Amino acid sequence: MYREKIKVLDCTVRDGGLINNYHFTDDFVKAVYRATCDSGIDIMEIGKKLCVSDEYTREKYGKWNFCDEDDIKSIVDSYECENPPMLAVMYDVDRVDVSVLPSADQSVVGMVRTACYVADIDKGLDLVKRSKDLGYQTTINIMACSAAIETELIETLQQIDKADEVDYLYLVDSFGAFYSEQITSYLQLYKKHAPSKELGFHAHNNQQLAFSNTQQVIIDGVNLLDATINGIGRGAGNCNLELLLNFLKNPKFDVRPIYKAIQETLVPLRKEIEWGFNDIYGISGHLNQHPRDAMKHRANPEIRDNCYDFLMDATDD
Repeated sequence: MYREKIKVLDCTVRDGGLINNYHFTDDFVKAVYRATCDSGIDIMEIGKKLCVSDEYTREKYGKWNFCDEDDIKSIVDSYECENPPMLAVMYDVDRVDVSVLPSADQSVVGMVRTACYVADIDKGLDLVKRSKDLGYQTTINIMACSAAIETELIETLQQIDKADEVDYLYLVDSFGAFYSEQITSYLQLYKKHAPSKELGFHAHNNQQLAFSNTQQVIIDGVNLLDATINGIGRGAGNCNLELLLNFLKNPKFDVRPIYKAIQETLVPLRKEIEWGFNDIYGISGHLNQHPRDAMKHRANPEIRDNCYDFLMDATDD
């Protein structure tokens, strides 16, 4: 599949950080940055952008949950790259302080992605506007749309369509619940009610469909695609970046640095933390449930593989 307009966004550090509270070493983040540079990735999301508080501390939540400018610069300065990816950070509604964000021309970051639920769209669009006013490219990522009431989702999409500050509108399969026909149906809804917006897609792999669903959105005309190295990400993980690059067949991408990062960095990391499909996550995806209960189940060594028990608990009336 080759289409020149397609861009790939690597969210290895940001989504992967949900597994270990963003306690990645600088060497890990540097390895991801080198791989994205050398493989021709368009955008690298280097973490979240939370505000430090008594509740959210760097010691507990990790430095890549806060993405201080100096920390990011140390990664960029560690590797000389002729055509580096644009760097992105993600905002969560009610957890950020935009007043401390420098203007884009004073930052190594070029994109701010805002994640919010349908109920928080007013707050989300306010963050997008303030980010755009500072000169950043922007996205709005509507979380858990598979659990949203359709009339409310439509109203949200119509609001987004009127917001000139939004560069990309994301369809997010937060629970890894979608099948390909649902992907197409939701995209038709997004296109109908937010026709002025470029679309992006973020998949989760609860039912081992992250890659195939990403293929489907390409067929349906989406041009900004999220993926992670080796599929690392919360719970069952995300669309595998290496598989996506192989599929795209775009000569600007070189998948070899991604496989090098997997061999040298991700394989050793798998000995410390878990990600990827298993039957517990498959059940949560099938039931269109947030993976928090599945992750809690997997964290208990006495019951982590008891998929029948998890299913019965999850469907207990």
